[in-house]
Amino acid sequence: MTLRVLCVFLLSGWLSVSAAALPIPENGPALRIQGSNTIGAELGPALVEGLLQEQGLLKIHRETPDTANEQRIVGQTAQGQRVIIEVAAHGSSTGFTALKNASADLAASSREIKDSELLALQALGDLKSPAAEQVIAIDGLAIILNPANPLQQLDTEQLARIFAGEVKTWEELGSRGGAIHLYARDDQSGTYDTFKELVLSRRGKSLSNTAKRFESSEQLSDAVSADPQGIGFIGLPYVRQAKAVAIADGASQAMLPLNSLIATEDYPLSRRLFFYLPPDSRNPWVQALAAFAQSHQGQAIVAASGFVSQTVQAMSVAPNALMPEGYQSLSRHAQRLTVNFRFAEGSASLDNKARQDLARVLDYIKRNGKTERAVTLVGFGDLKDDPARADLLSKLRAMAVRRELVKDGVVMREVRGFGALMPVATNSADEGRIKNRRVEVWVY
Repeated sequence: MTLRVLCVFLLSGWLSVSAAALPIPENGPALRIQGSNTIGAELGPALVEGLLQEQGLLKIHRETPDTANEQRIVGQTAQGQRVIIEVAAHGSSTGFTALKNASADLAASSREIKDSELLALQALGDLKSPAAEQVIAIDGLAIILNPANPLQQLDTEQLARIFAGEVKTWEELGSRGGAIHLYARDDQSGTYDTFKELVLSRRGKSLSNTAKRFESSEQLSDAVSADPQGIGFIGLPYVRQAKAVAIADGASQAMLPLNSLIATEDYPLSRRLFFYLPPDSRNPWVQALAAFAQSHQGQAIVAASGFVSQTVQAMSVAPNALMPEGYQSLSRHAQRLTVNFRFAEGSASLDNKARQDLARVLDYIKRNGKTERAVTLVGFGDLKDDPARADLLSKLRAMAVRRELVKDGVVMREVRGFGALMPVATNSADEGRIKNRRVEVWVY
């Protein structure tokens, strides 16, 4: 739904500011957002400010009520009427609870909605539909240490044992410093949920009760920076003065949380940040904010806020001996786009983010004159008993993306499958296998 269509969607109790503007409520906030602290601390308010500016509102500013981790973003119409949008950032799970009890219009989440939450909210419509589940940015969970710690990399197995309290000293990891001090986000946090899913639960472990817990990302990061024995996990914009280490998962190479590796979701602890929109919502500000977040202006705000935008760019990849020869040749002559297409769990269908990315990739291809035999699709998969089957499935995934691009007039140069080569995650868990089932886009 376009913003102009939304603008004529006037509800009883709302006042129209002008023919091109969203309606303003006579009383109360225009929009209530609850959920993730990762989003709500800065990114959410910044996107709201961008939308208010687009709407032509004046004197836009933030107000901080007495409650911690809550903000009001306020603008003013030319006639002097205040427009208020409320943002409460107490953790991803609180956003879904607020949708259920009707105290929020939109949920911000730094992890995917859980099956139990989908069930609890089914009266609002299908929150897994493409219109309801909106990926607004990509983030990476950084594993942070005190800058004086000489350790340079860890793998996810080590991380699980560290945060479960099984590895108790830095010396056990080949470093120095004595006892390990653990720092973690609180139980309401999507950051914690993501770490638990990607690292702890996958290995049947739980967070040690010795970990110091924080609702605030900034406070956690600063605490690790001040503790020579500390280790914590945090969203990418909140590394601050701490030191991030490279992370490996299974047979993947150790990777630092670099923007290019997070944009493609190859970095082992990359994650998606979401807006969840109730499909039956009658508040036009909900769809307008989601549409703004997906726009070029919105994605520029994502990048300025320290997260990784979904704006498609081309990047050079240096060939190395660990790559198959065909992939080395590709990297010598073409550039890779900063997006990977992934697939819904247990399905050959593109997931919701991939459907959003199709439009972005098409826009890049057309703007840069790449519609005629300048695009190569490269498919990858997870390990199979029969390597030939893995090769076939990887190429079929690339063909699924090809079908979508061909509909808009893109003539491919080549479609290739590399099977289970070059994994970016362990194949011993469902989450890792899903990450390995991917399609890269290369342009000449």
